[in-house]
Amino acid sequence: MEHVIVIGAGPCGLSAAVALQREGLSPLLIEKNCIVHSIYLYPTYLQFFSTAELLEIGGYSFTTPHEKPYRQEALVYYREVARREQLRIHSYEEAVRIERIGDCFKIHTVDQFGRKADYDARKVVVATGYFDHPNLLGIPGEDLPKTTHYYKEAHPYAGAKVAIIGGNNSAVDAAMDLLRVGAEVTVVYRGSGFSASIKPWVRPLFESMVNKGRIQMWFNSQVEAIREHDIVVRKEDQRVTLVNDFVLALTGFRPDRQLLTDIGVNFHTETNAPIVNPETMETNIPGLYVAGVVAASKYDANEIFIESGRLHGLGITKHIVDGMQHK
Repeated sequence: MEHVIVIGAGPCGLSAAVALQREGLSPLLIEKNCIVHSIYLYPTYLQFFSTAELLEIGGYSFTTPHEKPYRQEALVYYREVARREQLRIHSYEEAVRIERIGDCFKIHTVDQFGRKADYDARKVVVATGYFDHPNLLGIPGEDLPKTTHYYKEAHPYAGAKVAIIGGNNSAVDAAMDLLRVGAEVTVVYRGSGFSASIKPWVRPLFESMVNKGRIQMWFNSQVEAIREHDIVVRKEDQRVTLVNDFVLALTGFRPDRQLLTDIGVNFHTETNAPIVNPETMETNIPGLYVAGVVAASKYDANEIFIESGRLHGLGITKHIVDGMQHK
C-alpha cells in the first residue's frame, strides 16, 4: 500500500512529489510518457515567458545565463531535481482508472506494451497536464498528414508555403522561426488585432515583419477546410483559397479530466474546473487531490502555469501531514 501516488510527472507533479518526499511519505509517480513530457513537446528552441526563478521547485536554484530560460535548460533542470530527490517514477505507464476502495484508492495502469497493473494508495494526487489534448478545429482536412497541432522546429518547412492557425505566442514564435528558413508564412487569426498576450520582447519584431510583408497576417479570419494543395479561409466577408503545403493548427490545448470524471469529482458548471478547496486542492472525494493545469478552467488552461501550479503540492502535503498527525 502506497501512502501517496502522484499521477503525472510534469513540473507540478514533481513539485508535489518533492514536498511529500521531504515529509517522509516516499510518493510513487506514475507518468504515461517521459518526465516533464509537456516541456519535451515544446518547440525545440522555445524560450519561456517566465523567469527561471518562477519555474523553480523544491528550493533548487534554476541557473541560466539568459534573461528567460530555454526548453532544453528546463529539461535538464527538472531531470536533475528528480535525480537529486531520488523520486520513484514509473515512466511510460498510464493511469487509466482510479477506483475508490473504502477510505483508500486503487490505481489501474497500463504500460507501453499493454501490460496492466494495480496500485493501492491512501491518497492520490492527479497532476496530469494538457499537452496531449489539442483543441481540435473540427473542419475537413484536419486529419491530413500536412496538418499538425504541434510545432517542433523550422527545418522541415524550409521553402514551403505554411499556414499557421492562431495568433498567440505559439503561433507568433513559429512564424518568426519559419521566416528564418525561407518559408512563406500566412498567419490566420480570428482576432481583430494582435493578441495582447504576445511576449513583449517578441511583439515589436513580429509586427515589423508583418508590416514589411514578410509575414502575411490575416485578421478576422478562420480556416474552413484543409485540402491537399490549398486551404479555404473565411476572411472577413470573403471565402478565399490559399495555395498551401503545410498547416500548423496552434490553437491551444485542454486538460483531460477523464480520471476525475470517472471517479465522481464535482465540477463547476460554468468553467468545468474541478471543485476543490483552494488551500488544500482536495476534491469532493476525501484523499483525492489535483495539482497543476488539470485544476484550470476549460476556457483558459493557461490560467494555471508552472509558476502557480508548482505551489499546489505545498498545500496538498500540509493537508496530508496534518491529517496524519490528528489521527
